Amino acid sequence: MRATRYLRVLLLVGLLLPFAGQADTRLHLVATTGMIGDVVAIIGGDRVDVETLMGPGVDPHLYRQTRRDIVALTRADAVFWHGLALELQLEEFLDRLSGHAPVYAVGEAVPMEARLPAGDFAGQFDPHVWMDPGRWRHVVEAIRDALSELHPAGRDAFAARTDAYLAELAALDAYALEVLGSLPERRRLLVTAHDAFGYLGEAYDLEVVGIQGISTESEAGLARIESLVRLLVERRVPAIFVESSVAERNVRALVEGAEARGRTVVIGGTLFSDAMGAPGSYEGTYLGMLDHNLTTIARALGGQAPPRGRLGRLAEAHP
Repeated sequence: MRATRYLRVLLLVGLLLPFAGQADTRLHLVATTGMIGDVVAIIGGDRVDVETLMGPGVDPHLYRQTRRDIVALTRADAVFWHGLALELQLEEFLDRLSGHAPVYAVGEAVPMEARLPAGDFAGQFDPHVWMDPGRWRHVVEAIRDALSELHPAGRDAFAARTDAYLAELAALDAYALEVLGSLPERRRLLVTAHDAFGYLGEAYDLEVVGIQGISTESEAGLARIESLVRLLVERRVPAIFVESSVAERNVRALVEGAEARGRTVVIGGTLFSDAMGAPGSYEGTYLGMLDHNLTTIARALGGQAPPRGRLGRLAEAHP
């Protein structure tokens, strides 16, 4: 309610500017997540300025807008957000904002038949579509179309950059097939802090188990921890993974539980799930984020992958 009242005040004092694309050839855009902001900046090129609300380590499932965010969102020429209930705390505000400015839920460009169900959330879908480059291409194309709608003069440039980016996605997909395909059959089990890797598992034939559910709002109870410890011991899983935007405590509990049963399980690395790496780094891009994840998973579970990833650009060599 406070956010709604603040939006009304901004409208009254004129801070919600009308679309300025006619007077200014550069679009001023806001993206909610780093993954979306990265693609908008690449496809938009020198015709856009992009501000991203959620940086490294930020959990979009729990994120609430600040007063500064409200100002940025209402002043933007357009807002790009994911949708599919990822930014659940922002939905009401963005719905109201959509009556006054262009607001694009680009994650919802993924076709219905390509979406996975959101576990216990009836009628909802798993929002983590960026984990599969094949599905992410729909988001990239939706961003291209939105930018072309906002700035028709840039249409050809947006299309050319999109084609180049889709070629990179295809190369990343081929790399994923190669390195994850090298995993021994008995090692094709990915255990992570929360259930964010379902699309990756479905695309590359991995069994995926999250300690928490689709949303980090769901807590893992003692029975869940105990059942996963049994799974680790029975399947002789060598490594499990923490996530950059989720607390480690549940993963540590699994490691300790397995050790108490005489089975050594190591933490195979930190995966980027709901947020990317540091701004300005390779891991701070969508392509780098996925390269890091694929390389980390493959090497920790006994597959073959280059220590510094697909392009040799990862910041640290993986053991």
